Amino acid sequence: MEEKAPHSINGVNKPYLDKLTLGVTRVLEASPGVTEVMFVEKEPAERHAIVSWEQKNACVLPEDLKNFYLMTDGFHMTWSVKVDDNPLPLGSMTINSISRLNRLRSSSVYVLPNAPTLADLDDTDEEGGDSDRPEKPHLDSCSLIFELDPCGGNGRVCLVYKNTKPVVAPDSEIWFLDRALYWHFLTKSFTAYYRLLITHLGLPQWQYAFTCYGISPQAKQWFNMYKPITVNTEELSEEADAFLNKLDPNKVFRTKTKTPVLKKKLPAQPAPSQKGPTGASPRNPLPAGGPSRRREAQP
Repeated sequence: MEEKAPHSINGVNKPYLDKLTLGVTRVLEASPGVTEVMFVEKEPAERHAIVSWEQKNACVLPEDLKNFYLMTDGFHMTWSVKVDDNPLPLGSMTINSISRLNRLRSSSVYVLPNAPTLADLDDTDEEGGDSDRPEKPHLDSCSLIFELDPCGGNGRVCLVYKNTKPVVAPDSEIWFLDRALYWHFLTKSFTAYYRLLITHLGLPQWQYAFTCYGISPQAKQWFNMYKPITVNTEELSEEADAFLNKLDPNKVFRTKTKTPVLKKKLPAQPAPSQKGPTGASPRNPLPAGGPSRRREAQP
């Protein structure tokens, strides 16, 4: 299916856009410094395309993901910030179309002779055997893994079927495979993941907030500026102190013209009194030719 060119949200049907983005476009438009909110409008996927995908991959799409594709064949939205009057691309939200929902196979990580495969690295990314953690996916016949979001090269968000024998079970989960090829559990359903994607505004590396090592210092600065939306207002008030916005948007995004700063005049020093605060005599020089009292007291 041919994809339309990205265009400003002003040319998109507002009720449709609000429904698809959960109203986040209005939040972005009202945010300081945000510019060029772009949205790629896509037609719904054909039912026969979904059926063909399921037959090809021998598994059934989750019902919520199937309904999503019947509404729009993928999702792509970007936004920028204005720095020194120039737009800087920042946020990106992507869900691959049904034709690009490709299986992640255990092919070579690097195109080199005798290079390791993802399957070779399966045994090296254990995270300590915590029984509370879900069992991680495997890049062999035990799991079926499909790429939902390429994450701009910072990793991959995947739709994972972990029970494939004797047949593929309909249960699926959403996992994040980072650049170091470690797996991190995100959500149990596509709907929950889609809400995370929208409420985190597509900020750079936001998926790393759900890993043990967190987001990078550079990405954290953008998180402080554009705090991810908290759906529960009570949680928002409770976390206000823990996630303080330390940056002033009015200062960060202003132009290069600077208002001259007036230097404050220091208050005039008071005239010295005969005695200081401790009662000691001031150290004033004696008049020329005046004898010292200390010398007169000597025999």
